Amino acid sequence: MDNEQRHKRLRLLIKKLNKERRKQSKKIDILCNDFISAQKDFIMKLKTISFMAGFYESIIGISDLSDLLSNAARLIKAEHPDVSITFFLRQGDNFEIHMFECEHPIAFAKQHLENCFSHELMDSICKSNKICTLDDMFAMGLQGNLVGLNKVSVLTIPLSEFGSSLGFMMICRSSENKLTVEQVDNISSVICGICRAIVSCRTVSHNSN
Repeated sequence: MDNEQRHKRLRLLIKKLNKERRKQSKKIDILCNDFISAQKDFIMKLKTISFMAGFYESIIGISDLSDLLSNAARLIKAEHPDVSITFFLRQGDNFEIHMFECEHPIAFAKQHLENCFSHELMDSICKSNKICTLDDMFAMGLQGNLVGLNKVSVLTIPLSEFGSSLGFMMICRSSENKLTVEQVDNISSVICGICRAIVSCRTVSHNSN
């Protein structure tokens, strides 16, 4: 075998080795990315579990509805700063509203978004039994002179217990710092506990009257 043939075989061998090395490198990159993604998911779940544990520990034993909602709003705002929270709770055929503003409330030109909620709209949001965006609410009939609405991100999260609607919670934040999907999931993780606590408070109130 002359030198030219040996060099040709050597080049082919090097080319094959480089190809295999690139394939292995891609596999390692995929494994590393999967590991990092799984680690992030695990850390996020741990944070959610920690938030849930602290949340339930803080509201346990509260029997007054106003105190319950105030504490719930405070805990959520501590985890997610700069949000305004409003609870719309069914009360017979009507709704009672509990508002908890953030430290720097977003103005709506002399009127709050809550004032634009008709009974029909609130009932529709309850019946939808899903997280609603502003687009969803406009489709349901939201109306009003909402100057500055493009500066705010709004979500409603249903409050229901055993298939029965208790109302919903509305969360507002600036559109520049709107809640991420993970943050919404984090808040949603304590909704079940809030609903059960609302039912418990109302039961205590009813029995004491």
